[in-house]
Amino acid sequence: MQTQLEGWRVRADQALTAALPDTALAPQNLHKAMHHAVLLGGKRMRPLLVYAAAYAIASDEFDIESCDAAAAAVELVHAYSLVHDDLPCMDDDALRRGQPTVHVAFDEATAVLTGDALQTLAFETLAKAAWPATTTVETLRILATASGANGMCGGQALDMEATGQRIGLDALKRLHALKTGALIHAAVELGAVVAGATSEQREALSRYSTALGLAFQIQDDILDVEGDASTLGKTAGKDAAQDKSTFVSVLGLQASKDQLQLLLAEMEKALAPFGTNALPLRALADLAVRRTH
Repeated sequence: MQTQLEGWRVRADQALTAALPDTALAPQNLHKAMHHAVLLGGKRMRPLLVYAAAYAIASDEFDIESCDAAAAAVELVHAYSLVHDDLPCMDDDALRRGQPTVHVAFDEATAVLTGDALQTLAFETLAKAAWPATTTVETLRILATASGANGMCGGQALDMEATGQRIGLDALKRLHALKTGALIHAAVELGAVVAGATSEQREALSRYSTALGLAFQIQDDILDVEGDASTLGKTAGKDAAQDKSTFVSVLGLQASKDQLQLLLAEMEKALAPFGTNALPLRALADLAVRRTH
């Protein structure tokens, strides 16, 4: 299974490299910053989820090439979000994936433009994919909804509003269902749509991805407490320093770890109808919960 996931990770990197503009072409500084933001490391969880969801639907008839555009697009949106999250006006971080953040490696204005360019490149990549028109429209809808005010951007706004305040568990879950979970959910949904999933299959995968998004964020919060910069590839302890509400601050460390196990059980239940075709999705759920960075 690890070999299969690693092969998909290499494929995702190739699709991203092909989608990015040539750094030899003007504006060179912007293009170099885009490469810096996208290609210098990363777990590629979201592209892997695209491939794994499509595999769960299609299995032996799985056409991996048909998923490349969706895998690249969702990672481009993720990369743009990280560039903007790291800006001084947002989370103000100097380290990402063990490398200087874009505004540190280049400058703040370039970082803003880099995020903008990566976001629009994601939708260009979907629009150019060799799919039926109905599939193209649906993939554009999925990614746009997950990225905007009803998804990732809305979650970031809620996170900023909640800084310095104590919010309850339900509000915290909603915040991260948008900020973190929406794009994870979109990655799974994109793979399902490209593979031609039925409404019942999409509903089951939706339950899986909802639980996965929450688990991913809880583990992030745990790592912010237990990890260090050399392991995480970003600054540790930022949540406490910025007085953010997290699952650890609301539930406590052990209760947060217990919640992860409950979410793993929820994911397993959702994937049961797919049998062995869901092995990659199960492996990714396990990686999300047990990762150290």
